[in-house]
Amino acid sequence: MLSLVVPAHNEAALIARTLAAIQTAAVAAGEPFEVIVVDDASTDGTADIAAASGASVVKVELRQIAAVRNAGADAAAGEMLIFVDADTIVDAAVISAAIAAMRSGAVGGGAEVRFDEPLPRWLKRTLPMWTAMYRALGYAAGCFVFSTRAAFEAVGGFDTRVYAGEEIYLSRALKRHGRFVILRTPVISSARKARTHSGREIAGTFLRIALSGSRALRDRRRLDLWYGARRTDVPRR
Repeated sequence: MLSLVVPAHNEAALIARTLAAIQTAAVAAGEPFEVIVVDDASTDGTADIAAASGASVVKVELRQIAAVRNAGADAAAGEMLIFVDADTIVDAAVISAAIAAMRSGAVGGGAEVRFDEPLPRWLKRTLPMWTAMYRALGYAAGCFVFSTRAAFEAVGGFDTRVYAGEEIYLSRALKRHGRFVILRTPVISSARKARTHSGREIAGTFLRIALSGSRALRDRRRLDLWYGARRTDVPRR
C-alpha cells in the first residue's frame, strides 16, 4: 500500500487540482494507494473539497507543519509514505520513481522541484543556486518527501520541535539511517510565496534563520512566511 499524505490549511483554491493529479498519477503507477488530506484548522472549504475528491480527511488543530505531516502518517495504512504539499503537482513518473527507489532499498528521498509561472526576476536569478545547493546537500524539498514507513518510524518522523525546515531535519535523519535519494524526475510547485512576498522579505527571513539557527525555527511567531495570513496570489497562467 502506498499512502500519499497532503497537509493543508485553507487550500480551497488549489487542493482539487493537486488531488486530481495525485489520483491520476497513483492509478497510473499501478499500486494500491490511499490519499489522506490532513486539514489543519482550515476555515474555508478545504475539507469538503478534499472529501469530494475522494481523499480521506483527517482534521487537526495543530498549526505546525511537522506535526500535521506526522498526523497524516499516523492515520496512513501504507508501508510507503509520500508527502505532497497542497500546492504541488505530481505525475506518474515521479510517483513511480519514488516507489522504485524504495523498492530498491532507499529509505526515502525527494525530487527536483520546478515552479509554476510567473516567476519574479529575483527568483529566476537565484533558483539555480538553491536547486544546486539542495541537491549537493542531499536534502528533500518540503513539497515532496517520501519514506518507507519503517525508516520514518525509526527516525521518529518529522521533528516537531521546529515550525519550518522540518524536511531538512528529516532528510538528515533518514540519510543517517540508510540510502536517501533525490530524484531527477521533477514535481511542479507553486511559486506563490515568491509572488506575494518581496525578495527582501524572504531574504530577511532566511538571514534571520541563518544567524539564529534552530532557535528561529522554534518560534512560530517569527515565521510569517509560513504561518502568517496568506496573501492573494496573482492569477495563474
